[in-house]
Amino acid sequence: MKRFAATLLACLTALSLTGCGATQPAELSLFAMDTYMTLTAYGKNATAGLNAAKSVITSMDSMLDPELETSTTYAINHAEGASVVVPGQVARMLSTAQTVYKQSGGALDLTIYPLIKRWGFVDGKYYVPTDEEISSDLAKRCFDKLTLTSFPSSGTYMVQMPSGGELSFASVAKGCASDNAIEAMRQAGVESGIISLGGNVQTLGLKPDGSKWTVAIQDPNNTSSYVGVINVGETAVITSGSYQRNFTDTHGKFYHHILKPSTGYPVTNSLVSVTIICTDGVMADCLSTAMFVLGETAALNYWRTYGGFEMVLVKSDGHVVLTNGLYGKFTPNGDNYVVQYES
Repeated sequence: MKRFAATLLACLTALSLTGCGATQPAELSLFAMDTYMTLTAYGKNATAGLNAAKSVITSMDSMLDPELETSTTYAINHAEGASVVVPGQVARMLSTAQTVYKQSGGALDLTIYPLIKRWGFVDGKYYVPTDEEISSDLAKRCFDKLTLTSFPSSGTYMVQMPSGGELSFASVAKGCASDNAIEAMRQAGVESGIISLGGNVQTLGLKPDGSKWTVAIQDPNNTSSYVGVINVGETAVITSGSYQRNFTDTHGKFYHHILKPSTGYPVTNSLVSVTIICTDGVMADCLSTAMFVLGETAALNYWRTYGGFEMVLVKSDGHVVLTNGLYGKFTPNGDNYVVQYES
């Protein structure tokens, strides 16, 4: 219920600030990909667009669930080293994740799924593994050995992963789903809309009155509030944070779900959340995890080196660090945080 309330508040905050004027929206809610989702569209094609978007999301949910025996992910994980034919969405996620993996020095690794299961972040049966158990699961990482082959003449793709490896698309699936849902709405004739898939917000066009959308950045230290709001056009706004899924052990020690691939333990640095603003939802989802793992200094260096996105870093010491492309677009909520810009 705590996760539900936090997610719902984030959705309501983002949507309540859209300022739709006299235009009445059509809305649709669903639960998929282990999160509550809210979809909103405007105009005469709104209902058709929402239904199309819902169909895309539920289809991807079934396709990517690593524990569902009929899913593409399950097929890859149980192929024992054989090649598996995959659809374009899976190929796109893998290709983007491979790029971020290489550029970030392995900060994003989709093959740490055995570790995520070991910690109990899949079934909610939380557990602190032993060093030996973590070492055993670390040995199963193989993202650098995964191959993705494209066959342009037939438009098909094949994935081959070493036997014993297991991957999960959890750190990129909602970004891909939001991209595809927005495109489904567009194809249905919707010109203005906004969707919230948990910590993922993505917009279509501008608000009905032609102004920009206002999206809230949830406060990691008070999930019933927000750090501030940003004004955006058509883009993705995707957040990863240690507050989203976590537990405290019997000794009072805090653990969260964002694991450092090189150690197998939850990331420990000055960050409590990272928000990426990028027109590509898949890339934004990959980067939100990778930048959290990298930490403030390395994340800012990554942004300076590769660009193509903006970033909001919320730190445990009460500072909010923004890249300078957000200057004039971010409005803090009160004075609970010290805001600074980096160039």
